[in-house]
Amino acid sequence: MGRHTLEGNPPIDVIMRHSARAKRLSLRISRLDGRVTLTMPHSAAKREGIAFLRAKEAWLRGHLQEMKPAVPVAVGQSIPVRGVLTPVVLGQGRSARINTDHIAVSAFSPVAPQVKALMRHAARDALAAASDRYAGQLDRTYRRLSIRDTRSRWGSCSSEGVLMYSWRLIMAPPAVLDYVAAHEVAHLVEMNHQPAFWDIVARLCPDFEIHRRWLRAEGDILHRVIFDD
Repeated sequence: MGRHTLEGNPPIDVIMRHSARAKRLSLRISRLDGRVTLTMPHSAAKREGIAFLRAKEAWLRGHLQEMKPAVPVAVGQSIPVRGVLTPVVLGQGRSARINTDHIAVSAFSPVAPQVKALMRHAARDALAAASDRYAGQLDRTYRRLSIRDTRSRWGSCSSEGVLMYSWRLIMAPPAVLDYVAAHEVAHLVEMNHQPAFWDIVARLCPDFEIHRRWLRAEGDILHRVIFDD
């Protein structure tokens, strides 16, 4: 694996990698962080990759410009909470809390970790409630529930009945969070994505297709909120 920088304003850093499975040169732009990766067959020389990059530079810059910028969590910024942009403000006390129309943080601690902890706690409560509700409708139980910051999936259900969710779902509209819970709980009955599985999802969440499309179109927004402090 190597790197190449396309000069310009701004310069573009490109990861160059060879793959035994690649039959042609291909470019990928991560929707999460804008990272650019050029994948090449093993037979392709680095100079071929650089020539390919130069030929695709206009396309590459156009797509990077269309990407929504990352949003750092800080006082004065607004971040989505349950689908609504909510300002982060400095509160009066030592504890942070999510209010109806703002997130209040303490001046005595770094801002981002406070907000992240609030989000994780709210997500666990909301996802546990939704999972309990849907599991009850199916007369099933799950073993436990965990909350993580996953990039590749919004949720999962293991064969042992362990549910896992991304806490960033608390930033999505509540109906989207509920859909993900319905999807994963349905796996307690069907550990696949065959028609019988989708029939269960539709029974639990009749308009699931709307929320599934929202995640595909808008889900990257949730990952572009930066909680590093």
